Amino acid sequence: MTDVAVSGLPAAGRPAAPDGVARLLEGRAGPGLRGHLDRFGPPNLSVDLIGELRRSGLRGRGGAAFPTAVKLAAVARRRRPIVVANGTEGEPLSSKDKTLLVTAPHLVLDGVSFAAQALGATEAIVCVERSAGRVVAALEGAIAERVAARVDPVRVQLAGTPSRFVVGEESALVHWLNGGDAKPTTTPPRPFERGVGGRPTLVQNVETLAHVALVARFGADWYRTLGTPEDPGTALVTIGGGVEHPGVYEVEQGSSMLGALRAAGLPAGPPPPVLVGGYFGTWLDPDEVAAAPLAPAGLRQIDSTFGCGVVWALPAGVCGLAETARVARWFADQSAGQCGPCFNGLPAIASALEAIAAGEPSGKALTHLQRWASLVLGRGACHHPDGASRMVSSAVRVFSAEIERHARRGACRASAGRVLPIPTGGSWR
Repeated sequence: MTDVAVSGLPAAGRPAAPDGVARLLEGRAGPGLRGHLDRFGPPNLSVDLIGELRRSGLRGRGGAAFPTAVKLAAVARRRRPIVVANGTEGEPLSSKDKTLLVTAPHLVLDGVSFAAQALGATEAIVCVERSAGRVVAALEGAIAERVAARVDPVRVQLAGTPSRFVVGEESALVHWLNGGDAKPTTTPPRPFERGVGGRPTLVQNVETLAHVALVARFGADWYRTLGTPEDPGTALVTIGGGVEHPGVYEVEQGSSMLGALRAAGLPAGPPPPVLVGGYFGTWLDPDEVAAAPLAPAGLRQIDSTFGCGVVWALPAGVCGLAETARVARWFADQSAGQCGPCFNGLPAIASALEAIAAGEPSGKALTHLQRWASLVLGRGACHHPDGASRMVSSAVRVFSAEIERHARRGACRASAGRVLPIPTGGSWR
């Protein structure tokens, strides 16, 4: 492995690899590019990055958990590729990407540069919500430092995106970068075939790219010293709700969900229901929370999803059914209006769930809810109705006792809690 010289900065040896769980957010890096290089060493440009990523088992951290090496290889076989780093983070419960970009922007930008060079790309775009002022400022400063130090042979641009839930879906992001509305679709060609400017495009989550930078520096064997065989390494999770210390935590994949919640200040006693994976995730009941691992493979075994790394504990005295009804209505409002399952199905689902939460007799509304939730699956122009249906269906299962209580007693006082955040406004451009 050969290190490149960095103009204007002192030569640095190869520092020791991080030896604890805190790999992305570990606190020993000083401020700015100089502190980053002191901690992690200068860029390494000679490693077989795609091969090393394949051996590492790294999967994407944006929600789909797709193998990172496979995604890079699909673009590497094509001409004039371009890299898009996705830091839009439209999930209302997640702040992991924003935290990472403010805390360790150079680690993300290393991953952008390494990935681009592995693909033969000379350009990259980092996308973040234009409303995230601290993130934009951190990235502007970091990019300027790297340009002044001539640390990257890749030209990196920063793009501020609209604030809509589905903007972060890769096809929506590409549409917006090409001057259109930020609306997703499953219609071919996919971005890796023809994306930004008609060129093959790698769209990769910013946390994933930070892991890429670590694998490139310290290797696949080191990366696999934590995690499970199916899900190696660490992951960033946003823990919130009924905990004393909400925030972003770095956890070993496969570790205990309940343990992470306790570390964030979940009170002693039986755990509450927990929403895992964000608004496109699922509710877990207390027994599942007590046994569930924080890893995509383990969560799939209980029909759940790691998603974007959200673990949100239902606070005491809050009605999970009413909160889910609010999110269901927001899902309907976030529709791109491109297909019947979204335009008609999501409002119908929201109305049925609102009726149940309001205490209307549950039989008819519940039948309608279950019918619509099954009808929208796999039939949308994008995956927006699939995610909405998954969350709502999990709520019907986990809060079945509450559904019966609402039918007998009407809406509960906890319905007025309004705890889950519901963003307002936002445009497609």
